[in-house]
Amino acid sequence: MSQPRNGTPGDLEEIHWPSLVAAVCSISAVGIAIGLGLPLLSIILEKRGVSSTLIGLNTAMAGVAAMVAAPITTKLAHSYGVAQTMLWAVVVSALSGVSFYYAQDFWMWFPLRFAFHGATTTLFILSEFWINAAAPPSKRGFVLGIYSTVLSVGFAAGPLLFSVLGSDGVLPFVVAAVAILMAAVPIFIARNESPVLEEKPELHFMRYVFLVPSATAAVFIFGAVEAGGLALFPIYAVRAAFTETQAALLLTVMGVGNMIFQIPLGMLSDKMNDKRPLLAAMAFMGLIGSLMLPVLSHSWFLMAFVLLFWGGCVAGLYTVGLSHLGSRLTGSDLAAANAAFVFCYAVGTVAGPQVIGAAIDVAGNNGFAWAIAGFFGVYALLSAGRLLFIRKRG
Repeated sequence: MSQPRNGTPGDLEEIHWPSLVAAVCSISAVGIAIGLGLPLLSIILEKRGVSSTLIGLNTAMAGVAAMVAAPITTKLAHSYGVAQTMLWAVVVSALSGVSFYYAQDFWMWFPLRFAFHGATTTLFILSEFWINAAAPPSKRGFVLGIYSTVLSVGFAAGPLLFSVLGSDGVLPFVVAAVAILMAAVPIFIARNESPVLEEKPELHFMRYVFLVPSATAAVFIFGAVEAGGLALFPIYAVRAAFTETQAALLLTVMGVGNMIFQIPLGMLSDKMNDKRPLLAAMAFMGLIGSLMLPVLSHSWFLMAFVLLFWGGCVAGLYTVGLSHLGSRLTGSDLAAANAAFVFCYAVGTVAGPQVIGAAIDVAGNNGFAWAIAGFFGVYALLSAGRLLFIRKRG
């Protein structure tokens, strides 16, 4: 099994741009398609008279598909190659995406959601593995910061396209499918540069969840806070006496913080041999920021100021966690751990909205902030305790 390691003098220190462009372009195209598709599908189901409960159930298939796809992605890449598996995933996601338009029976949307999000999960896992494997150790955080920033732009561009295209006709589905298919071009061009998995992972998939716990726990918290926060923050903000427009703008500010802080955080992580103190620091900042939300609810500008930095810290858990993963493992173990990383993110996206929603029901509107603080607090305590244990043992 590949052991934890840091960069060695023999490691290439130059960024290999064809590999980076292929991986980043593939996932940014998927980000655009998902950002366009999620509101599009929800609006169409609403127009068809489908209840909110059933719409939520159908949307939850995304998390289920991700949890199912994650353990088998590495096996597929080992058998068929990273680039070829990614190309097939592009085709499956594009075909299933455009098929929603032609599927008139609601039950058909469940297997389509499963196919679409299962394929996009495969693209996420293998793109991140490709970037982690190709990035020079001294610049891995910087490269992953670029990846996270471009992905954020892709997610932001999707809703913008939706506002232009609307939900009528086949055009938005075609645009989403074309965006995904465009990802095949850089992947095909750089197919000979994709990493090769010569050996199968030595551990059972679930063992990789606990092999690098600082990374997998960080991405679980990120998934929970991101999914729960995005879904329920508008409700929290409106109940706190902000208008719907002000609530939407606060989410935009949080997204801006997400985009502008990823490269600086990645570069900062490159200067650290051990990324865990940075992960712990971001968790503590996330904890403090979430506890401040009820205090700041009287001022939109103060709320926006805090959310700008808070959004960067939340997203930084993903970027730095992924960099930590790449600094510890190589080869097939890195690919399997990357799959476990995305699996934990998917579990977080399912758990977060449930916990935060229940907290609002039990504790009132401020339950939103308390639940998010709880997520950050648990990780902050675990990461701090782990650092103390490692230092005492060392």
